[in-house]
Amino acid sequence: METRDLLILPTVAMPPFPVEQPYPTEINGRTLDNYTKWFFLTYGITVTALPVISVPCGFTKSGLPVGLQIVGRRRQEAAVLRAAAAFEAAAPWADRIPPVV
Repeated sequence: METRDLLILPTVAMPPFPVEQPYPTEINGRTLDNYTKWFFLTYGITVTALPVISVPCGFTKSGLPVGLQIVGRRRQEAAVLRAAAAFEAAAPWADRIPPVV
């Protein structure tokens, strides 16, 4: 974070999966050896103790929502919240509601 004020990262490495499925068993054809691998992108940031927020960032081709993480420098929660608010204010999809199946 020495050269960046914020990091913008995906929240997870895959689109949403069926609610009946407890967790994904593969990503892009690669088998996951444990149930936590699908959320390592979020978990990895959490253990840094940096301020982070997850915000909606659009939809997959099939209409399911996806998100991104905005990560700030240590003790810069206000910068993270300002970035999240600005991103959401600019969101052209803010009025879309994902399908409930």
